[in-house]
Amino acid sequence: MSSTDSIEYQLRAMTQQDLPEVLRIERASHPLPWSEKILSDCIEVGYHTLVVESEARLHGFVIFSCAAGESHILNICVAPENRRGGIASVLMEQAIATVLLQGASVMFLEARVSNKAAIHLYEKLGFIETGRRENYYNVAGAGHLREDAVLMAKELTV
Repeated sequence: MSSTDSIEYQLRAMTQQDLPEVLRIERASHPLPWSEKILSDCIEVGYHTLVVESEARLHGFVIFSCAAGESHILNICVAPENRRGGIASVLMEQAIATVLLQGASVMFLEARVSNKAAIHLYEKLGFIETGRRENYYNVAGAGHLREDAVLMAKELTV
């Protein structure tokens, strides 16, 4: 049991039963959210997953991979009503701790260039910009417009 500000919460692996709440958070967080099938497949294929839960309600989640000494944050979301309370930091720190135990020496992620809050969080956690992916993200409701991604990496040490 841990806490961020006034929330007493627990971290645990995501289950199929969590998908309705995970999907609610995903849809509230992304202009083009992942589908329930994609989220379900992440659990089925064995990606690492964590949720933050309190009082039988989910507040956020992270999905990440680890292989060949590298890790990648695939998706991280915090419910809008719980943002700026430290939940994303807790999820990221636990993801880092998990992959360190599996021998990862670096963690990668992408963020929309317009997502300044996320980029700021990742920088606070020690990630540095390593490049850009042009036209990486679709822009919801904008036809064929696309948005660049900032590539970020963090060297992991024990």
